Amino acid sequence: MADRSKIEWTDATWNPLRGCSRVSEGCRHCYAEKVAMRFSGPGKAYEGLIHRSTGAWSGKVRLMPEKLREPWDWVKSKRIFVNSMSDLFHESVPFEFIAAVLWIMSVTTRHTYQVLTKRPARMLEFFQWVKDYDEGFFEDDRISDVGREQPGVVDLEWEPSNGRRGGYDNCGPAFPYENVWLGVSVEDQKAVDERIPLLLQCPAAVRWLSCEPLLGPIDLTRVQAIPHNAPWNALSPNGCSQHAPGYCLGGCEWRWLPIDWVVAGGESGPGARPMHPDWARSLRDQCASAGVPFFFKQWGEWAPADDINAYGHARHGYWEDDPSDGGVRRHDWKDNQFPSLCTESFRVGKRAAGRLLDGVEHNEFPEQQT
Repeated sequence: MADRSKIEWTDATWNPLRGCSRVSEGCRHCYAEKVAMRFSGPGKAYEGLIHRSTGAWSGKVRLMPEKLREPWDWVKSKRIFVNSMSDLFHESVPFEFIAAVLWIMSVTTRHTYQVLTKRPARMLEFFQWVKDYDEGFFEDDRISDVGREQPGVVDLEWEPSNGRRGGYDNCGPAFPYENVWLGVSVEDQKAVDERIPLLLQCPAAVRWLSCEPLLGPIDLTRVQAIPHNAPWNALSPNGCSQHAPGYCLGGCEWRWLPIDWVVAGGESGPGARPMHPDWARSLRDQCASAGVPFFFKQWGEWAPADDINAYGHARHGYWEDDPSDGGVRRHDWKDNQFPSLCTESFRVGKRAAGRLLDGVEHNEFPEQQT
């Protein structure tokens, strides 16, 4: 039970399933893999979920129905990061189990649930499965009818939370639940272009992005809408003339709700790749222009130099300690977005690098919407 977390933007983590598989470049140095590797021996929690030779996820997922009740038992209101050690919408997770997870969220509205996935296509498929249950519009849906009958949920003692013990807060409102934030991880523009349009088709009171590890420049103002091809701004709302403000699963030319929150951060851990400071600044400025809350989580292992030095050549660089000769080794950035400048970053460790962006700590959170 992780009713406390060191992750800066959440209070607790909840892992009703274990195991995952890599899907993109942002997974290369997955922190969860490293944690799972330490507990993957015989009889341990992640046995069989990690390749012993490579240290990578095996692709297997283990459902943990006994963990479903944890937020039910937490009395104090918390922000809860759902599946910090997996992906709720992994292709191996049955929709019935996802419904059970969401049902727990729906009746414990004292908590705010922060869901993050790299698989928005399957998330959208899940909500289509919910919608296709009957003719209603998320009224009396599969989340309630199926989720509450799953192992780990069906035997819960149906008692209201009274401030001294856990339990339910309500009987499950219609979706989208006001306390559930749905988000996608996006590490570069390719991930942005693929994942955000799918996220924006999913029902949520709050939609958010985790741009960590940030591996390249991201422009959120030029996201290609689906199924339309016209570029539009994912940070600015688009009106829907057919429905009242809210979620429209189909038949709407434009989405009503844009991205409501952006979290950004550099990579940490062994092998961490540096984040160019202008990538973080650009996201900060895009959010400021659109009035979208921005949270800067960390620089990661690499800290930027205090100033930008002109070297008179068209490449960027950073310096890395080279133990082989006791000196330093020069590396070049792979992009040419800032062709006349060279930016120096130094590997100083996550704690020393801190989380100040141009001297400011950004800790903004979204207001919940219905």
